[in-house]
Amino acid sequence: MTPDITRIVITSNPCPAPLPHLMKITALIKQFDWRTAKQPITRLLGIAILSCLPTSLIMADNATPTQTNNHQEIRVVMSAAFVSDTGIKVYDDIFHYLGEKLGQKVVFISGFSYSTINNMLDSGMADIGFICGLPYVIKHDQPQPAIELLLAPIMKDAKYKNKPIYYSYIIAHKDSRFERFADTRGSRFVFNDEISNSGYNMPRAHLIDSGETSGFFGETIRSGSHEESIRMVALGKADISAVDSLVYDYDLINNPAHVKQTKIIKTLGPAGIPPIVVSAQTPLGLRQKIRDILIEMKNDAVGRAILDRALVDRFAPVDDSNYDSIRHMQKQAKDSGYQVIH
Repeated sequence: MTPDITRIVITSNPCPAPLPHLMKITALIKQFDWRTAKQPITRLLGIAILSCLPTSLIMADNATPTQTNNHQEIRVVMSAAFVSDTGIKVYDDIFHYLGEKLGQKVVFISGFSYSTINNMLDSGMADIGFICGLPYVIKHDQPQPAIELLLAPIMKDAKYKNKPIYYSYIIAHKDSRFERFADTRGSRFVFNDEISNSGYNMPRAHLIDSGETSGFFGETIRSGSHEESIRMVALGKADISAVDSLVYDYDLINNPAHVKQTKIIKTLGPAGIPPIVVSAQTPLGLRQKIRDILIEMKNDAVGRAILDRALVDRFAPVDDSNYDSIRHMQKQAKDSGYQVIH
C-alpha cells in the first residue's frame, strides 16, 4: 500500500513568533489534535495557529515533549530549500519516496518562519528538518542541542565543487545602475529572515568586513522568503537583496520570469549548505533508516530521477565543521555590536 503523504504549506509571509491575542485560545489548542483532523483546511488552520504560539503553550500542562509525537507518521519541516517554491513538487516526490521505503506516512510542513520551524524540531513535533545553516549552528551549539546533523545535499552544478556548500547572491534589477555592492549605498535592501544565513548573516558579515556599519542602506525590508525577495527586486519594490544561490539557480531553469529581471552584482561565500537535521527526540533506529534511504537515493532509478529534478547529485554525510564559517560570521556580528543590518 502506498503511504499517505500530507503536505501543509503556507504561501503568504511566514507567521513569526507568538501573537499575544492568540494566547486567549490556548485552552482550545491543547484540546485540538491537528494531526488527526479530517478536513485539510481544519488541519491547516490548526497548524497555523500552533505555529504562532510558544511550544510551552502548545503542549498540555503535564506533557513532556516526547508525548507530542509517537513517530507513527514522519513529520518533515522545511525552512530552507535546495529548490524554490516552484519546485515544491520535488519535495513531495522525495517524501513520497521516503514514505514508501519506510512504509510510513509522511507529513510535509513548509511555509512557516524559521523560528517556528525551529520550535517544532525543539519540541519533537517534527522528526526531520531541512533548515538553514545559521539556525542549525544556533541550535547545535546549545548546551543540550535539540537537533542533530543528519546529511547535506551535494549539488550537481560545477560551481559547488562537489562539496556541501552554497553561496549568497547579491542581486539587483537588471536595468539598475548597480554594478558593484559599493554602488548600493542608500538603497532599499530586502531580506528573507533575520536568522537566514545567505539572506542576512552573509551580507551582514560583508558589511562588517567592508567597514560599513553606520547606516549603509536607506531602508531594509523583511520579505519572508527568498522567492519573495527576488520578486520584489524584479518588480522594483526593492533595490537589492541577498538570496540563496540554490533557490536562484533552480528558478533560473524552472521559473525564470522574475529571476531574468535581475542580475547578480556580487557573490558571497561559499558557506555550508543548508543541512538536513533530525530532532534529538527522533529514535536512533528511525534516524538511521532515514539516513540510509536518503544516501542510497542516488543508486536507485526512481531516487536518481528525483535528485536530478532537484539539481542535486546526492545526499551525503557532513561534518559539523562544515558550518564553522557561519559560526564565525555570527560571532563577528555579536562581537562588533552590528547585529541588525541598517
